Amino acid sequence: MAVFLQHSANQDEPEWWRGAVIYQIYPRSYQDSNGDGIGDLQGIVSRLPYIASLGVDAVWLSPFFKSPMKDFGYDVSDYCQVDPMFGTLDDFKVLLKTAHDLGLRVVIDQVLSHTSDAHPWFVESRSSKNNPKADWYVWADAKDDGTPPNNWLSIFGGSAWQWDTGREQYYMHNFLTSQPDLNFHHPEVEAALFGVMMFWLDLGVDGFRLDTANFYVHDKQLRNNPPRGRPQTEDGSAPSSNPYAWQYHRFDKSQAENIVFVKKLREFLDQYPGIMTVGELGDDDPVGIMIAYTEGADKLNMAYSFKLLGEEHQGAYVRSAVDEYESRATEGCWPSWSLSNHDVKRLATRWSADGAALRTYAAMQLCVRGSPCVYQGDELGLPEAELTFEQLQDPYGITMWPAFKGRDGCRTPMPWEKDQLHAGFSSTEKTWLPVAHTHYELAVDQQEIEGSLLNFYRECLHKRKQLPILLKGSMTVLPAQGDALVFVRELDGRRMLCAFNLSAQAMTYHLPDEVRVQELADFPQTKLAASVGQKDLVLGAWQTVVAWI
Repeated sequence: MAVFLQHSANQDEPEWWRGAVIYQIYPRSYQDSNGDGIGDLQGIVSRLPYIASLGVDAVWLSPFFKSPMKDFGYDVSDYCQVDPMFGTLDDFKVLLKTAHDLGLRVVIDQVLSHTSDAHPWFVESRSSKNNPKADWYVWADAKDDGTPPNNWLSIFGGSAWQWDTGREQYYMHNFLTSQPDLNFHHPEVEAALFGVMMFWLDLGVDGFRLDTANFYVHDKQLRNNPPRGRPQTEDGSAPSSNPYAWQYHRFDKSQAENIVFVKKLREFLDQYPGIMTVGELGDDDPVGIMIAYTEGADKLNMAYSFKLLGEEHQGAYVRSAVDEYESRATEGCWPSWSLSNHDVKRLATRWSADGAALRTYAAMQLCVRGSPCVYQGDELGLPEAELTFEQLQDPYGITMWPAFKGRDGCRTPMPWEKDQLHAGFSSTEKTWLPVAHTHYELAVDQQEIEGSLLNFYRECLHKRKQLPILLKGSMTVLPAQGDALVFVRELDGRRMLCAFNLSAQAMTYHLPDEVRVQELADFPQTKLAASVGQKDLVLGAWQTVVAWI
């Protein structure tokens, strides 16, 4: 097997991703450099020193490829071109070099499960039933009564099947009707997608965030999904008001053959030293699928969980989610714990806007085993933007309004300077989404002061890098007590206690007999309210304790 050279730092440290912190950038909303109201690659380049100052290890760029933008880049019409909205391929090369010079890795989104209906592959596929790409997408005949072949639903509303009058067949779309699903049962599709990834690998990217990574392969028999009924709670993958959540998705995704493809993908990527993969895996069993796709050394490097992206956030729930993963994880499994992203309501609105709470959430996310993913603006404590129906851009929100307002509220522009037009995001009169009025006071320039949430993130991130036990140590979750999450990290014979009171009420946590605090670790936290060596750990409201034991 040929081995291709990559970024030299990846050759020196091929497992750089284990314990790394990834900072997600939504390019449309990070920085506008040319005054058109939309963020772009040159804008991101200008802000890379800020990102490096945080102490993160890598940036993940949401899609910037050529696209009709009906789903804001997740509908790709050319995988190997930068959309003019974001700049040029040369701009990306500058971004890559600048990031590397600053010690940052670059991870890019790969939307492999579907394309835009404007992609040349689909244009050819739909042209006839016997063209060379006729079976590159999922096509099926109607039932005798003209209805779709089964009961599969689109996440964005309605049937997952769209009638095409040219072929007189339905094509499958898990998302918008303009996002037809590729047919992964066809070997030429696999080869074409590997070619796409090779293009970006040869430019020097350091890894891939794999969009909807368990959606690649569908059930060949097109069997109906069984009913679930309306769920009582939301898990982050779809709101309960969306009928998509009312099915068990046994056949439209998460098929056994999907893991076969993932193994082929890993074998291909292993030709490039130090390339990281993190999968987006939405499923009825969020923890189980994370494990299934990362166990061993022949699948994805890691997967991020939807368990902490829903509305549920009581301390007992967070503890149970972390404990479930740790108790079920097998050899090779590595998680990526995310509290926000571009698809869910912002953390400060979804969970709590209390400053002490946001600090505790940040410390907790950076202490659990795994590779945390921080969404742009989390470090500022940005709340969800309130938008009118007329301001919405997201087709998901427009369809589901008003029960679900879509994803625009977490995608508004990043605020940089309080007293500048559009908080320094853009010089134009109108931006693609407005800067939320609640975000100006939380702008970066307003938080370049001691005691701010931004500087708390910085301190945590920099201290974390000095504690290998938090990067690569094992983890044991201690027994449940109230709303506390308490666990022990261990590496090379050293043990560290991490305790978080995820509530606004003070509490006492009874430590197991074998656990005694020896001294506080050099990590941001409030003062320990119990004497060293005592059996009971007294935790104030939203208190963090990180200590050697």
